[in-house]
Amino acid sequence: MPPTRFFIFIVVSLLVFIGILRWTLRARPVMPTAGLTCGIAFVVVVVGMCFAKFGATTGLPWPVYYGVPAAATLVLPPLAFRMHRSEFAWYVLLAFASSPAIHAVFSFFVGWHEYMPFWPIPSLWDMHS
Repeated sequence: MPPTRFFIFIVVSLLVFIGILRWTLRARPVMPTAGLTCGIAFVVVVVGMCFAKFGATTGLPWPVYYGVPAAATLVLPPLAFRMHRSEFAWYVLLAFASSPAIHAVFSFFVGWHEYMPFWPIPSLWDMHS
């Protein structure tokens, strides 16, 4: 994957994840600080994606390079924000739906299939060829 694509995937994922956190926690009387939200998002998204890329490139087993970031996604934000059950339910649903949604958008509209390469989605451009 070209480094530019990886960087774009990270930026889009980071923005989506921050949106998920803000939406999930929207009913709180006091919203968590931007610093905490962005810090948790940075660890989960940027560190998680870099770890997954490193793990895939160096030959780690897929349960490790997908499992560790998935575990961080599942555990870190709920603990850091002390999520209530309803917040946690929405968070888990949206957090785990976001990766396939991002992959589908990039695969279909841009023809970039690297986000989740094991899930083939034809590109709009390939369908017209």
